[in-house]
Amino acid sequence: MRKILILFAVALIGFASCADSKQSMTVTVTNPLALERAGEMVEVPMSDVVAKLKLADTAQIVVLDVDGQQVPYQVTYDEKVVFPVTVGANSAVTYTIQPGTPAPFDVIACGKYYPERLDDVAWENDLGGFRAYGPALQARGERGFGYDLFTKYNTTEPILESLYAEELNPEKRAKIAELKKTDPKAASELQNAISYHIDHGYGMDCYAVGPTLGAGVAALMAGDTIIYPYCYRTQEILDNGPLRFTVKLEFNPLVVRGDSNVVETRIISLDAGSYLNKTVVSYTNLKEAMPVTTGLVLREPDGAVVADAANGYITYVDPTTDRSGANGKIFVGAAFPAQVKEAKVVLLSEKEKKDRGGADGHVLAISEYEPGAEYTYYWGSAWDKAAIKTPDAWNKYMAEYAQKLRTPLAVAY
Repeated sequence: MRKILILFAVALIGFASCADSKQSMTVTVTNPLALERAGEMVEVPMSDVVAKLKLADTAQIVVLDVDGQQVPYQVTYDEKVVFPVTVGANSAVTYTIQPGTPAPFDVIACGKYYPERLDDVAWENDLGGFRAYGPALQARGERGFGYDLFTKYNTTEPILESLYAEELNPEKRAKIAELKKTDPKAASELQNAISYHIDHGYGMDCYAVGPTLGAGVAALMAGDTIIYPYCYRTQEILDNGPLRFTVKLEFNPLVVRGDSNVVETRIISLDAGSYLNKTVVSYTNLKEAMPVTTGLVLREPDGAVVADAANGYITYVDPTTDRSGANGKIFVGAAFPAQVKEAKVVLLSEKEKKDRGGADGHVLAISEYEPGAEYTYYWGSAWDKAAIKTPDAWNKYMAEYAQKLRTPLAVAY
């Protein structure tokens, strides 16, 4: 009888193990490159997770690494489970998805719409921040075509909301206006104390955009002429952390080569741990193929530039708004998963410089846009006061990023 009971217990354990195996999903991530991939985000459709785990609508999941430790994840607006992986060169690693209660995760990638600051949309992750200008700025007649950026260091936590809160503080702004009449020096000191154009120990806005492509805006081209997009018309934040921020921007109609009502839509996403934003651009009502370019504004005619069409990336070392060097250098760049037709520096004439707010030109990566298609690229920045210290280090990061885009991680389950 004792032997029968033991056999029955073993059978129950075996049954439980089978049940557990059916309630877990193994995800194998393979890296075909001779480069380590650290903290890179992978995606698994939530529909596949639900089907494999036979989950109820209200069920929660956890993602575990090879050691059984929870990995932070996010379910995105387009129903994908995204989580960071680390895979050695020419290696594979497994992760497990199963039902469970996830641990709380820190919010790393996030953003906000700021109607109080002329309709800015600003977002960030642990490495830097960015913003796109909105209709209220355009209504004032200002020409802010390109992306702006915020440098960041000494913290991995979100800082933009507090920077905006100080910059726009109504009581302090009223005090500044009052002091200007009686004590201009005190007014200037208070202005500097609240300004996000001053580094208070976590980062700042020291990048000049103006009527240019800024830090990586895309634009159609008519021949050699850039058709500059204006500020966005509508915005919709689709994802807001903890690991990915996504915003959808739609623009006012353009007339392009006689095609009226050409509307540009951008979906911009920033992941935790990445210096670059992914951007997917589409143009509705466009009738014929046209060149499309991604540009980085140049603030000096002989600046340090890389324009590498074959390897799919462009970079520039920006002097910041303070040419004395006190604000360091900003590294900007763009990378492309698809073949780039041409990459080059285009300098402006003296007359054009005046129209472009004093900019010297752009470094451009030019591709071809087909009507009804999507144009996908990545753009972003780093700061030499933070982790990436030299142009060589930035160019290495960008070259490897482009290589990874063209040889993505393989995900199997």
